[in-house]
Amino acid sequence: MSAPTFDSMTTAMDDLRRLAVASLLDRYLVTLDTEQLDDQWARSLFAPDAVVTFPVGRHEGIGGLAGFHRTALGKFHRTQHMGSPAVVDLAGNRAFLRANLMSTQVKHDMSIFVTGTLARGEAQLTVAGWRLALLTIELVWMTGEPPISRD
Repeated sequence: MSAPTFDSMTTAMDDLRRLAVASLLDRYLVTLDTEQLDDQWARSLFAPDAVVTFPVGRHEGIGGLAGFHRTALGKFHRTQHMGSPAVVDLAGNRAFLRANLMSTQVKHDMSIFVTGTLARGEAQLTVAGWRLALLTIELVWMTGEPPISRD
């Protein structure tokens, strides 16, 4: 058995970095449906200057980000977010990711609204680890009627 080469060690490290970035999106999707969305939740996933853009709105910065998510999810009785494996491209201390998402939302009247979306994002390596700096969710298709805004 031969000793590991520099190239094989670099490849292994890059694979670990890709896995860490992909797990950000996985944790984000799972926690949308199962966790309390508070400032600690936001800091565990997002960079301080994060920008998120969804079909329902846009938010800049970590301040108020959890509330932005709570408001969006509050339009539904329950939700379930599922994602494909993320494709991650590394660029130094930044990484770019994309994945397909399918979200099932049960509205307050118990009717179903389902969306297929494309997630694109950018992660930064911070002193706290990888964090999402940019997350954009683009609507590809939907079935059912979206909720009427409660504004």
